[in-house]
Amino acid sequence: MIDEIQVSDLALIRSASLAPADGLTVLTGETGAGKSALLSALKLLMGGRSDKAMVREGASSLQVEGRFFGIPATAGALGGPDGFSDGAATSEEAVVVRRVGSDGRSRVSVNGSLASARELADTVAASVDLCGQFEHQQLMKPANHAGILDAWAGEEVRDRLEAYRVRLSEARAAHSELDRVREARKSSSARLDEARFVLRRIDEIGPQPGEYEQLVHDLSVAENAEALVRATATAHEALSADGGALDALNAAASALESCARYDSGLGELAQSLREAGYVLEDVAAQARDYREGVEFDAETLALQQERIAHLQGLMREYGPRMDDVLARRDEAADEVSLVDDAELREAAAVREVERAEAALSEAADELDEARRAAAPGFELEANRVLERLEMGSAELVCSIERLDRSSWSAQGPSSIEFMYRPGAGMQARPLARIASGGEVSRVMLATKVALGKRDTVDTLVFDEVDAGVGGSVANALAEVVADLARTHQVIVVTHLAQVAVHAQRHYVVSKVEGPDGVSTVIGEVSGEDRVREVARMLSGNSTEASIAHAREMLKLQRA
Repeated sequence: MIDEIQVSDLALIRSASLAPADGLTVLTGETGAGKSALLSALKLLMGGRSDKAMVREGASSLQVEGRFFGIPATAGALGGPDGFSDGAATSEEAVVVRRVGSDGRSRVSVNGSLASARELADTVAASVDLCGQFEHQQLMKPANHAGILDAWAGEEVRDRLEAYRVRLSEARAAHSELDRVREARKSSSARLDEARFVLRRIDEIGPQPGEYEQLVHDLSVAENAEALVRATATAHEALSADGGALDALNAAASALESCARYDSGLGELAQSLREAGYVLEDVAAQARDYREGVEFDAETLALQQERIAHLQGLMREYGPRMDDVLARRDEAADEVSLVDDAELREAAAVREVERAEAALSEAADELDEARRAAAPGFELEANRVLERLEMGSAELVCSIERLDRSSWSAQGPSSIEFMYRPGAGMQARPLARIASGGEVSRVMLATKVALGKRDTVDTLVFDEVDAGVGGSVANALAEVVADLARTHQVIVVTHLAQVAVHAQRHYVVSKVEGPDGVSTVIGEVSGEDRVREVARMLSGNSTEASIAHAREMLKLQRA
């Protein structure tokens, strides 16, 4: 969601700011006043291409700054090209700054850190739909249509899509393993000989997991046996010999206990000493056992030293760690097995591919079934909105066509594309072939109203949504836009007073003459200023009749 946009030195804009409402915000003004510059600013924040021609004449650079809430926290967080999130993390707030120099160089920062235009395209653009000029439109990209239908269909389709993706991953892994097994059969004799040599070399020594670490410990003990015996003997003697620590501790405890009848606190201290004595007794016993258990055997020591030398030799060849040696042994054994047991390995891999493909086919059928069941309902809701917009018998049609197995992707086994039928009996064609920007915007409007709160795109920006609209259609369009603003943040560039009066915030874009030329000015209007602007939209000027009409329209909306 857009919290605020600030623009400096872009086209004819010297300085302007826009703080859209959570619901509906409208931008109005005379044709040619510069409303398109604001849309250009938004495109820059969405990762659109920059051009030095966008910089205001005489300025060294332009800057667009936007504060957003709820955009994906990292690039790619949406989980795919469809622009519909599957639970990815979002950020509470993100401040995006885009600067474009008069030399054409572009710089991007997000929350003060350097970023790229591609990151903006993956984050900001994923949360904003710009509808009307064929840029940044989720609806105009067929790759997004499956995600739109799935968002409308809800949990059942999402669960089946996840199950399908798991099976697709398993099938890909099974095919990769089969390819690996078959490729291994073609391995050169030199490579196979090397694998046999490595396997034989390591198996001759036969290292075991954890053996090297244990040997290092045992050698340390054996090589320092005399010092260890002396240390543990000294510790045992100091603790448990006559007059040692234990005798002193017991004497102290007895002294305290003798006076505990006068002060119970001394009894508690004596008890603490007795408990400490148990610990010292245990340590003394362990020191004695350790001392008695230390043995020095020159022959055993020599064998251990020889063994560790062999293991270190393997680590120098295949290490640096013993884990690396064991992993290299497993790799070599696998390479040898792939040739020696080629037929068995290939047969097993083929069976796994067949099993994985059967499971994938079943999951694909279930996903397609769920999507085909959901499609008519989605079409019905979208077409009801088109009917409200008095678009005659025009229809949105959801086409689902099963693809060849080789074309299956993480989006599903079928091609899903929204088609547009201009009238009854006419052929449905891809939306991208619709010539009218206004027509495209109204189809987008219909799909977004159908999605409602299930749409994960927070902000919708409409330009040309009212192109060629008047009369009763204008009233219907205004009501639909108002409905959409109940579930989305909606920004509309409009010439229709019927739309403008529904807005929570109303901005007017105008041109003013100044000492250094013409500038575009953007300002929020309210009260009588808003009445006069709505009157201008109604009749082209602020006559007494148009002002009265405007005031009445605004009054009805407030009511």
